[in-house]
Amino acid sequence: FGKEMTHAQKLRHGTARFLFCMILVTVWEAVSGQIRYSIPEEMQKGSSVGNIAKDLGLDVEQLSDRAVRILSRGRTQYFALNFKSGHLYVTERIDREEICGGMEMCLLNCEVIVEDKMKLFPVEVEITDINDNAPSFRSEEFDLKISETTAPGSRFSVRQAEDPDMGLNSIQSYQLNSNTHFLLDVETRSGGVKYAELVLEKSLDREEQAVHNLILTATDGGDPVRSGTTQIRVIVLDSNDNAPVFSQPVYKVSVWENVPEGSMVVTVKATDLDEGVNKEVKYSFQKITDKAPQMFHLDPKTGEITVVGKLDFEEAALYEAEVQAHDVGGLFDKSKIVILVSDVNDNAPEIALRSFISSIPEDSPPGTVIALLNVQDADSGDNGEVTCSVASNLPFQLMKPFDNYYSLLLTDSPLDREKTPEYNITITATDKGTPPLSTQKTILLQISDINDNAPVFKKPSYTAYVPENNPSGASIFSVKASDRDLDRNARVTYSILSSNLQEVPLSSYISINSQTGAIYAQRSFDYEQFREFEMQVQAQDGGSPPLSSNVTVRVFILDQNDNAPRILYPSVGADGSALFEMVPRSAEAGYLVTKVVAVDADSGHNAWLSYHLLQATEPTLFSMGLHTGEIRTARAFADRDAVKHRLVTLVKDNGQPPLSVTVTLNLVFAENFQEALPEMSDQSGDSTPQSDLQFYLVLALALISFLFLLTVTLAIVMKLRRSRKPKLLQCFGPDPYSKTGSMFPPNYEDGTLPYSYQLCLSSDTRKNDFSFLIPSVQVADNILCSESSGMVFMGNASSRESGATHPHRHRNCEHLPQSRLSKAGQTPQNGDVLYN
Repeated sequence: FGKEMTHAQKLRHGTARFLFCMILVTVWEAVSGQIRYSIPEEMQKGSSVGNIAKDLGLDVEQLSDRAVRILSRGRTQYFALNFKSGHLYVTERIDREEICGGMEMCLLNCEVIVEDKMKLFPVEVEITDINDNAPSFRSEEFDLKISETTAPGSRFSVRQAEDPDMGLNSIQSYQLNSNTHFLLDVETRSGGVKYAELVLEKSLDREEQAVHNLILTATDGGDPVRSGTTQIRVIVLDSNDNAPVFSQPVYKVSVWENVPEGSMVVTVKATDLDEGVNKEVKYSFQKITDKAPQMFHLDPKTGEITVVGKLDFEEAALYEAEVQAHDVGGLFDKSKIVILVSDVNDNAPEIALRSFISSIPEDSPPGTVIALLNVQDADSGDNGEVTCSVASNLPFQLMKPFDNYYSLLLTDSPLDREKTPEYNITITATDKGTPPLSTQKTILLQISDINDNAPVFKKPSYTAYVPENNPSGASIFSVKASDRDLDRNARVTYSILSSNLQEVPLSSYISINSQTGAIYAQRSFDYEQFREFEMQVQAQDGGSPPLSSNVTVRVFILDQNDNAPRILYPSVGADGSALFEMVPRSAEAGYLVTKVVAVDADSGHNAWLSYHLLQATEPTLFSMGLHTGEIRTARAFADRDAVKHRLVTLVKDNGQPPLSVTVTLNLVFAENFQEALPEMSDQSGDSTPQSDLQFYLVLALALISFLFLLTVTLAIVMKLRRSRKPKLLQCFGPDPYSKTGSMFPPNYEDGTLPYSYQLCLSSDTRKNDFSFLIPSVQVADNILCSESSGMVFMGNASSRESGATHPHRHRNCEHLPQSRLSKAGQTPQNGDVLYN
């Protein structure tokens, strides 16, 4: 002790040594049996570490979880005890770099507690390094600025590679690609760390080459060998002779993990003895762990290091970095930064969705597993214990099959997509901390459709009204059915199943658009043909199997005023006039003269007929029933009234617009037919030319027929008197003297009567049949000839004798005295047609 001790001092010193030895023996007995193992990192789970029961002298048969317990000092339980074999085995992945970082000796400590003996056996497991990490640089390239006046032999720091491994597995060497200006000098510092520096071998010339590209390779000594590279861009600048110097070589600081962003951690400071711009110093991180740049920011001018990320003790408890201070000339100094993160209770539970079914059919059975969840809390103790729950009003529940895992199950409540197409299921995980922290996770579950709904029409039946005469192909109605299902199960197609139209195919009348349900008329409807029909329309979805529903559609044809009234009585000619009606002269007022009867093919208002008297020779003499069509005398016949009357009547329906028809009636006041006949032949009055012409035609035909029969009779009688063997019917023999081939004989005989006839017999005695008799008429003045077609021709005898012929063939000719022609009010000329 440097001085001689007295006896009392020696005595006190001996007593203290004795007490220390007694305490040491007591502690050694309490912790006797300490075991140490050594294993490599990254061993598989379940790998054996050692037979701890044998090493501690424990009976394997008496091992149980109650008798012996393994406690780890850290948060993670890396080891467990096999009670059957007594072996200590690995339970979690062991990453030496993650657990111990850059420490040379990496130890994991745990304790074996023997409950019945109340003994504790410390166990140390050394984790040895393997070459599982390759060297890497912080960036693939960086710039290095060097003055062109820098003397050869100058040294320049470069970016150092990082390798989390230890010993031979860490960086062992650096190599530089071949070049003419730089060499690489590798220095081994304390701890065996390799540092590489560039050495300028040949002077730089900026005008010759302004940039030099170098490749730096870092190689470790593991098996197999791993390496990493970076590119150095040397930019040639000017000179500088003083490097910055840090105020201290290591900066060490502690910070809470819940420190707010922007908080300052530490300020580094370096000084440079140069002047001017060469004195300005800039700071930068050179060697830093992967996550540190996201957590900390270094101000390049002030050297302040601030928090920019959210620190998490559970994720990283230690951050190390190397800070470089350099001036504009490229001279620098380095310092180390060590930041320790202190733990607080700041972690809420985490819900991880391990498996999830995003959609289930609506007919899924109860007990269907929807999702499998893993719930973790990075905190420990009560803060790490978590309970999960789901809303009670949802048809789902949580089951816990094993630790930290929950199954989301479907309960026995039925699902109906049409009522609830999807569910937002919110799962809440809450820890037992104070105050408790909770996390919610929402799962969107889609309920997929099945074909469980048939199409439904909006109405139980439909009634359509279609006006007749509709255009062919026009849409007359539309049906619509909805299906509560989705997609193909809700795709509705329409078809017509049947109808009550039995006479013709339904397709010739009606068609339906299978996609829209629009019903089209294939032809124009006629109300008079049929007035209504009924059909069954089916709506069918596209599901499998398909579902369908039917609806009845009744189509009523609406009448249009498309038919004019038709006259049934009296019958009329082509010109719309009826024949003569005779009215007694003695008829009193109200006498029923005649009745106009008409019908209309339409119905309803369109078929309501009304009768009107449009024109009358004497309007005051007749009246017509508006709805009956009866024509009656309005008063008694007077002597001053005309005998012949012409009435124009109108029959009109009640449609919009109304349609009508007219009929002209000819009335004669006479007591008998003989009295009425002259009036019928009289052309005076208001009768139309067409009706007069018909009257004269009938009269002429009757007269000509009578004359023809009389002529034939007289001609036969006269021939029989003149000849014993008369020639019969020579009239149809050919006329040898006619150039035109006329059927008339060339010779004529004059008679004493106005009409003279010749009986013509055939000259051929071998023929016994009669020839047709042709009347021969010769008059001194004018002759009136009637043709078989009804034409009346005016001619003279000279024209007949000279052979001139009218374009019409004459059959019967009548002498027409000049006095009679004058009576008609005109003198016909030769060849004129008088009437037909």
